[in-house]
Amino acid sequence: MSGRALLPVAAGGLAVLGAAALVAAVTIPPSNGAAPSPSTSSGPRSTPSAPARTPAPVPTATVHAAHLPLPERADADWVARTARAAGVPPRALAAYAGAALAVADTHPTCGLGWNTLAAIGEVESAHGTLQGGAVGADGRVQPRVVGVPLDGSPGVAAIRDTDGGVLDGDTAWDRAVGPMQFLPGTWAEHAQDGDRDGASDVDDLDDAALAAAVYLCDAGGDLTDPAGWIAAVHAYNPSAEYNARVAGAAERLAALP
Repeated sequence: MSGRALLPVAAGGLAVLGAAALVAAVTIPPSNGAAPSPSTSSGPRSTPSAPARTPAPVPTATVHAAHLPLPERADADWVARTARAAGVPPRALAAYAGAALAVADTHPTCGLGWNTLAAIGEVESAHGTLQGGAVGADGRVQPRVVGVPLDGSPGVAAIRDTDGGVLDGDTAWDRAVGPMQFLPGTWAEHAQDGDRDGASDVDDLDDAALAAAVYLCDAGGDLTDPAGWIAAVHAYNPSAEYNARVAGAAERLAALP
């Protein structure tokens, strides 16, 4: 994940996700094809200011139930207004807001705000629009967002293929996949069904946003606490630069009227 990706690379004693999968600091290549710079920091040097940690509220739809697909959980008028103000595709914002509402039910002590999820989506894939992509009405991002091969070349980790290329299309090396940039192994362990269609699809922003939300809550515990917020984002990508970018975006979104 991290413009970026969930990678199994140890950094600063970061805890392991299941059998393997730490989150690494590897980016999707910029549109000019330049190689990303490696992250050398073990974590953020400063505490993000309050708006990043305080969950921005989401008005719920008239009917609010756990079985609803994510995009139906947030108030539609709020989504439309906020998407315009934030410059976020409405369909993407509906996924982030719905995921925040969903984990408020399943992880009531987490305090994850939609603004933090949207900030990660912005940094990871520009809300699925990276390199000309778009989020469809069904939440799927086309064309697919697939990261660079993690082959140990400058700026990237060396992660041998773990899924026979099923998720990322690469049978030699793993790649981060989808709008929230999951590694195949991490997705296999943490996949969610955000749109309640009976399947988990890494390219579907509803599913990916909910997986990211659950992952952040599990990693950070109480995200209204500075240490918890930093731990969660650090788990997503152990880079001070990444943490600062997410914090900056989350603060900007939380400050919207």
